[in-house]
Amino acid sequence: MRILLTGKSGQVGSELARCLPALGEVVALERSEMDLSNAEHVRSAVQRIRPDVIVNPAAYTAVDKAESEPELAMRVNADAPRILAQEAQRLGALMIHYSTDYVFDGDKEGHYTEVDRPNPRSVYGTSKLQGERAVAEACNTYWIFRTSWVYGAHGGNFLKTILRLAKERDSLRVVADQTGAPTWARTIAEATVAALRCRLESKDVPPPPAGIYHLCAGGATTWHGYASHVVSLAARYDEQMKLKPEAIDAITTEAYPLPAPRPKNSRLDTKKIQDTFRIKLPEWQDGVGACVAEIYAR
Repeated sequence: MRILLTGKSGQVGSELARCLPALGEVVALERSEMDLSNAEHVRSAVQRIRPDVIVNPAAYTAVDKAESEPELAMRVNADAPRILAQEAQRLGALMIHYSTDYVFDGDKEGHYTEVDRPNPRSVYGTSKLQGERAVAEACNTYWIFRTSWVYGAHGGNFLKTILRLAKERDSLRVVADQTGAPTWARTIAEATVAALRCRLESKDVPPPPAGIYHLCAGGATTWHGYASHVVSLAARYDEQMKLKPEAIDAITTEAYPLPAPRPKNSRLDTKKIQDTFRIKLPEWQDGVGACVAEIYAR
């Protein structure tokens, strides 16, 4: 099996590049090798590689910057996935694409399911929703994995920002009225591999159906709870750290205005993916603990 992986240097891409070779030949590309903002670059790369599976974690993820760069966000997050899906359909390949909790407005009280109506409030969320729809329209065999609050040892993310600030400051203000599940990039990668194994092993039964699946860690917290947990864990490795968990002040979203609106509720129901692919997703604290330990072990 030949697998085409985009965004190999990104948070999720780097973890997929580590996990996917267990399943077959992986052709992992970075931006210089496949520029998702260039339609012909994308199409020619797929036609040259001729994969059996396309795995696309690459995306325009600068949420606030997207508000002033909507055309670029749309090219990367909607147009490129459409081309990848078209080429997957032509080759008879499986298309795996990743999306986000930002396709929802965050107004629901409980967990969002895959059948809840999307209603993005940001350019980023809109571009990702258009990408979902483009993939579903262009390809018969696809999985769209929606995730939330992604972090990892590679790239920039909230967890690494908190670790840096904890060394520099003795106090911090963090939003406490947005709720979601911090999800380790490795959890996403390992779940993707498990889903592919499930498909490969389903010789005598119908393969897992095409569609959207929510893929995130179990449980939920706020950004404030997340930051406090990270700082508590980091204190085990760095006794000289300036910031203490009790010095992190809880604030409202309105007290920390940003260009792009964030969903206040990002909780995603993951029953469908766990039942379909026979996987068990860990609690969010487990991934955070393992990632912090890995960062300090370097």
